[in-house]
Amino acid sequence: MPRRFAALVGALTLLVLTGCAGTVHLEPAQDANNPACAEVTVRLPDSIAGQDRRWTDAQATGAYGDPTAVIISCGVAVPGPTSDLQCVTLEGVDWLVDESESPMLRMTTYGRDPAVQVFVDTAEVSSNEVLTSSALVSAIRMIPADGECTAPDELVQ
Repeated sequence: MPRRFAALVGALTLLVLTGCAGTVHLEPAQDANNPACAEVTVRLPDSIAGQDRRWTDAQATGAYGDPTAVIISCGVAVPGPTSDLQCVTLEGVDWLVDESESPMLRMTTYGRDPAVQVFVDTAEVSSNEVLTSSALVSAIRMIPADGECTAPDELVQ
C-alpha cells in the first residue's frame, strides 16, 4: 500500500509541475528548416531578461516567460530595405522595429538570411534587455551579415 501511495503522489506531483508552464504552441517560419536556424536555436539561452525559457512545439523557435513575454522565430521572410520601419543597431546586429502592435514590439533582423524575428511584450520586459542579451546576440551572429542599416537609430523601449 505505501508503494502505491508513493507512486500516486509522484505521478500527481509530476502532473502538477508540468501543468504549470506548458508547451507554447507556435507555427514554424517558412524557412525554419534552414541549417543556420538550427545553429541559432541550439544556442538560445535558458533565460533572457529574467524570463525562463519554455518548451515550444515548432522548429527554430524559442519562448520565454510565463505568461510568454518573448518569442523568437528563425526563418521568417528576409526583409528588404524599408523607410516604414525604424532600423536600429544593437550589439552589432541590425533590427527592423515594428511598433504597430504596441506595447508588443516585433523586431526582425536586417541584413541576415535567414532572418530572425523577436516578439517582445514590453509591458513585461525591456526590448533593449532582450536584444542585448549576450547569448541571444551570439546565437544570431551565427548567421553572417550581408547588409546593414544605412542610418541606424537607438531603440528607446
